[in-house]
This record gives sequence, C-alpha cells and structure tokens, in this order.
Amino acid sequence: MSDAPRGPRVGIKGPLLFSAVFGAIAFVVVLFAASGGTQNGLRYDLAIAAFGIAFIACLVIAAMLSMSYKENAEHLGQGDGVNLRSEDRLKRPTAKPDQTATTDRAETPAADDAAPGSPDAPDKTEDEGSAS
Repeated sequence: MSDAPRGPRVGIKGPLLFSAVFGAIAFVVVLFAASGGTQNGLRYDLAIAAFGIAFIACLVIAAMLSMSYKENAEHLGQGDGVNLRSEDRLKRPTAKPDQTATTDRAETPAADDAAPGSPDAPDKTEDEGSAS
C-alpha cells in the first residue's frame, strides 16, 4: 500500500460519529415522546428501535454520498466562457457602469435596420393605416 495520507472521504470515523449522534438524538426524542405523558413509563424498546433505524439510515446515506464523490478533471478548470477560472476573471479590469451603457446603445441596431418580422422591426400595419 502507498504511504499517501488518507483523506476524509476514505475515513470511517466521521460518518460513524455523525450516525451515532443522530441515533442518540432519535433515541432521546422517541424515549420521551412515546411514553405518552408522565403517568406512563418510558418506552425503551421503541427508543432502541429508533436509534437503530436512525443510525443505519444515516450511515447508508453517508456511504452513498461518499461513493458518489468524484474529483473534476483538471482540464475543466481551464478555458474561457463558462469554464473560465475565477482567478483569471478577477484579475481582468472591470468596466465602469457608464461605459457599459454607451456600448450597449451602440451595439443595438436601429428599428429601421431590423430584419422584417423581428421584434425590433417597425409595425407595418400602423404605417399603412395612416396612409389611407
């Protein structure tokens, strides 16, 4: 075996402790809630069953989450667009708000230049109605 340190994904102590704490909480809640009041005795049988169910269910969920964990490939952090690395994006200078407003207006085509049938095209029915 290699001498590489084992990460939290490989260890079993974390999920076991989490499951035990979750089971203990379920034990205490059911112990008092199942008694039905102060006149009846505590229901240890139901509390033990609740501990077992909570412990096993929590352990199974932790195991499934641990098995589904997978590191991303290194090439996914490179590139531009959606795959842009955050450190590169933060290094770029940002445009001031007044500069972006002027560039947006310059890029939008005028209504007369729009293609027929597009939402930016002028409505022909209004022009035809006024000419008659």
